[in-house]
Amino acid sequence: MGNKHSCCVYPGGRSGHSASSQKGGGTGSEPNPEEVSEDPQCNLQHISEREPDDLDQDPSLHPTAGPLFLTKSKQVIENGLVRRRSRSHLEDGRTLKKSSSCSTIYLDDSTVSQPNLKNTIKCVALAIYYHIRNRADNRILDIFDERLHPLSREGVPPDYDRHNPEHRHIYKFVRTLFNAAQLTAECAIITLVYLERLLTYADIDMTPGTWKRIVLGAIILASKVWDDQAVWNVDYCQILKDISVDDMNELERQYLVMIQFNINVPSSVYAKYYFSLRTLAEANDLTFPAEPLSKERAQKLEAMSRICEGKYAEQLCRNGHKKWSSLDNVHAASRRSVAILS
Repeated sequence: MGNKHSCCVYPGGRSGHSASSQKGGGTGSEPNPEEVSEDPQCNLQHISEREPDDLDQDPSLHPTAGPLFLTKSKQVIENGLVRRRSRSHLEDGRTLKKSSSCSTIYLDDSTVSQPNLKNTIKCVALAIYYHIRNRADNRILDIFDERLHPLSREGVPPDYDRHNPEHRHIYKFVRTLFNAAQLTAECAIITLVYLERLLTYADIDMTPGTWKRIVLGAIILASKVWDDQAVWNVDYCQILKDISVDDMNELERQYLVMIQFNINVPSSVYAKYYFSLRTLAEANDLTFPAEPLSKERAQKLEAMSRICEGKYAEQLCRNGHKKWSSLDNVHAASRRSVAILS
């Protein structure tokens, strides 16, 4: 997947091409013009030169290709995801929904431009859960192995890579990083995009022994690309106190190499992942709570609607259409006739 002529050598012995393709044809033979040179500066293609077939198959770049986690979540597994029933659910499985009244209006507080932080992290953690639970194989790289690069001084138990983590454990790990680093909900969506881009480009799987470092590397890149005030690697060392700055730098560097330094996320791909996460939440009974409309929020919505209404009126005037005004905006002196109500 990706660049067929890349000179990048992945950690753990993987390379972009076989060793036999790097050798010459023989003594006195002409070099093959299609043969890849060993000069890195001649081999590394630009991101824009990626093959069209690869773009169509890459969900992190193509706006219509379905995200990987949706496919993983639809796979039938013997023991499904079991969570405690929320208070918003009835005994027969139906979901309680709040209805608006004359005095209170309930709105879904999560939008594509301003997602709800808590629910977005829950959905991202659920997507990671399905990546681990329904993985195709156990292909890993050394840089992500917790046994070789532990996140704590205690290390990992002997069976660290045998038991799949629960959804609540994944959510707790991601939520701790986001709260400590004060990251936004949009950053969580970008984290999932980078995570699936890594799995696609590097041809690896998320396993019980590698998922934490894979998620950590994606969060580091997402926070630096998305947020204006990025969190430094040394700041993450204050959160994960037993990890060194050199380890964080090496994790970030190799992560960038494996995704071929492609950190671009089109707006269409971002929107696709947002709505796909909402689809995943609905399929797994993760409801987005409706919040009562506050006075401040109502004023913001009214101001935004006035701006849109003004732009629409200007466009109609430019096209020669007349916008009819409400009777409330017409003064009595300018009326041609006065209605008499009896």
